[in-house]
Amino acid sequence: MSEDNSDTILEAIAFDGDGLVPAIAQQDGSGEVLMMAWMNAEAVRETLATGEVCYWSRSRASLWRKGESSGQTQKLVDMRLDCDGDTLLLLVDQKGVACHTGRRNCFFRALRGGRLETIAEVEVDPETLYGGKD
Repeated sequence: MSEDNSDTILEAIAFDGDGLVPAIAQQDGSGEVLMMAWMNAEAVRETLATGEVCYWSRSRASLWRKGESSGQTQKLVDMRLDCDGDTLLLLVDQKGVACHTGRRNCFFRALRGGRLETIAEVEVDPETLYGGKD
């Protein structure tokens, strides 16, 4: 997705008071929910312009280009907006793992029998992905 339709979608997005919108990344084809992160208008523009998913890091207060340190990139296949305009769904082609913990997706804990259980194991050591950085 390399054509830039940012004005059309930016006008429809209901950004929150901090100028952010939640974005859910879902694997195209399988429907696997990979992660949730935040986007601002600049991240949306860059994602649409490049076809590589870019988020807003609240902790770093800067753009976060998915995979820039780990190599675990997301190629945008489709960007969708929910009925209220306050959540994005990104259909992506995920290269490698999506979670900074080294798991395929960020939803690796489930409530089972009244407690949280890990239901997906680490696929790639985070040390290998980030060289000791989270």
